[in-house]
Parts: sequence; C-alpha cells; structure tokens
Amino acid sequence: MSASLVDAFQDLKTILCVCPCCGELVRASDLHLSYKGKAPKTWLDKYDAELQRLEARRAAFEVKGIRDRAVARGRLQTISRVNSCLEPGLAICNFNPYDIKALYHPADFVVFDGLDYKELNKIVFLDSKRRGDSVQKSLKSSIKEGSYDWRLARVTEIGGVEFE
Repeated sequence: MSASLVDAFQDLKTILCVCPCCGELVRASDLHLSYKGKAPKTWLDKYDAELQRLEARRAAFEVKGIRDRAVARGRLQTISRVNSCLEPGLAICNFNPYDIKALYHPADFVVFDGLDYKELNKIVFLDSKRRGDSVQKSLKSSIKEGSYDWRLARVTEIGGVEFE
C-alpha cells in the first residue's frame, strides 16, 4: 500500500462519530458502513460472476452426459490413430489397440480381444514376420493340442512366489 493510503486508514481511527441510534461515540474505523444504492461493479465482482457461469456450464456438461459421449468419441479417435501407427498387417486385423499387448517372443503381440470392454472373446497371438521358427510352431501345436494351463502366481511380501 502507498503511504497516503495507510495514512488515510490511520486517520479513520482519529475521527469520532456519534451513533444516531444510541448516542455513543465510536471511531470511524470501527463503523460497518453500507451503501443503500446499488454498488458499482468491480473487477472482482465480474470475476466471481464469470466463475459462477463457468461452474454452471461445467455442471450442465456433466449432467447431460456430454462428457461421457466426448470420452467415448476420444477413445474411438485413439483407436484409429493407434491403428494408423501399427504395422499394416496388424491394423487390418481391426483389433482394439487397448487389447493388444507387446510380447515380442515367441510372437510379436498377444491380443486379448474384447478385454477393453470387459468381455474377453478370445486370445490371439500375432506375429508380423513369417519366420516359421520352431518355437512358434511349438506354441501353435501346444495350443491346438490343449497343452496349456492357467495358474495364478502371487508374489509374497518377502519376494517369494506362490501358485494358486
């Protein structure tokens, strides 16, 4: 604050007034002043009004479900953008990119088809190279013969592994 403004506030302590209701002497600095007419708007009033307007629009945005639809549109755009970055052979498969996980060996990718929508349809191994090596052939034959198992492994607090 400038010195003159501070001086003005200090001067309010020295000005004495008589209360019209009770007749007591009071300092001007102790008065709770009010304005009977409409007070002119300040920048802070305009700022508060803008905040209230934005809050009302945000609430309407969420209530109408617009936000959910915008999120769904964004997810669809993400899928097409990710597919455009994938190798051409993988993009043609039309899998949801959120369902594709990189494995690299013995296959490049494993796809948990439908997992993003909490409805697993199938598990697909994808490999973009036609190398036909023995590990891939062995994996394929194991799946065809049903020679696989599902086990849940949990890491204990001390670092051990327990199978269920």
